[in-house]
Amino acid sequence: MRIAITGGTGFVGRHLARALVTEGHEVILIARGVDRSGLDILKTPGISFFADDLSNSSRLTQAFAACGAVAHLAGINREIGRQNYQRVHIEGTHNVTEAARRAGVGKIVLLSFLRARPNCGSPYHESKWAAEEIVRNSGLDYTVLKAGVIYGRGDHMLNHLSHALNTFPVFLLVGIAEKFMRPLAVEDLVRILRAVLVEERLSRETVAVTGPEEITISEAVHRVAKVVERQPLFLRVPVAFHYALAWILERIMTIPLASLAQVRILSEGLVEPLPIGAFLLPPFDLRPHQPFSQGQIRKGVPAFKSFGREDLLWCRRATVREGASKNLTRLN
Repeated sequence: MRIAITGGTGFVGRHLARALVTEGHEVILIARGVDRSGLDILKTPGISFFADDLSNSSRLTQAFAACGAVAHLAGINREIGRQNYQRVHIEGTHNVTEAARRAGVGKIVLLSFLRARPNCGSPYHESKWAAEEIVRNSGLDYTVLKAGVIYGRGDHMLNHLSHALNTFPVFLLVGIAEKFMRPLAVEDLVRILRAVLVEERLSRETVAVTGPEEITISEAVHRVAKVVERQPLFLRVPVAFHYALAWILERIMTIPLASLAQVRILSEGLVEPLPIGAFLLPPFDLRPHQPFSQGQIRKGVPAFKSFGREDLLWCRRATVREGASKNLTRLN
């Protein structure tokens, strides 16, 4: 089968693509571009790349030609310029469903967020819910997967946690009250995505997908700290402080240590999907089973490093300008 993946060069997209081509499927990765960490995926036999920002349904129709299914994984957790929630989550999803209809795609699966819902005051949550509604009302055979926090090799969670633990002697926990989470291994999510895309299971359903183990968020951080052999001082700080800090970090870091959307997510916890009652759980054979163990964490933790100048926006921009200048010099 030929399968298109929007956001295909991202964390989940790369894992899904590798799993699909291993089974002999042809995969089209659709994304605005490829970062350095994702370049290797384009060298994999059976995978091709289509550059697109989901803003043009006609171009997407070309990308979806002869595809039997589309995995719509594209999403952002902070807004940067034109890449905002309205454009990416809402307009992008509308264009994807429109293109899928035109191309005669048989199945679309949307990866949404566990607690996405309307009228909650969070643009991230509300735009994810709007995307769900677009897919559910598209007339296509669909599945909406409402996933909690996903971890694994190449993710932002373990990446940023390990870097923070290697950089700072103090770790600030979000909120005074303890919150809980169910960490979801990317391998478990990929199994479900594959079953939906290839076997056409969970047709016209909204499914909540969380990990098998319910732990406190502080316990999750402690487990990562143990793997990276760090013992920071843990402090609980009011949510309002984290919102202020996230506002600053979004403006100075290429990938913020915490975004405004992530603060909202952590302050609510990551256990129950919302709206309650509007979802199914995966069938027994597809239920996630990988615990958030030291072995699983070690598989996903990147090479130990600290945050540095390259993580700052102005340093990254200067590096890009310097590289462009050198290239121009070579051309002259």
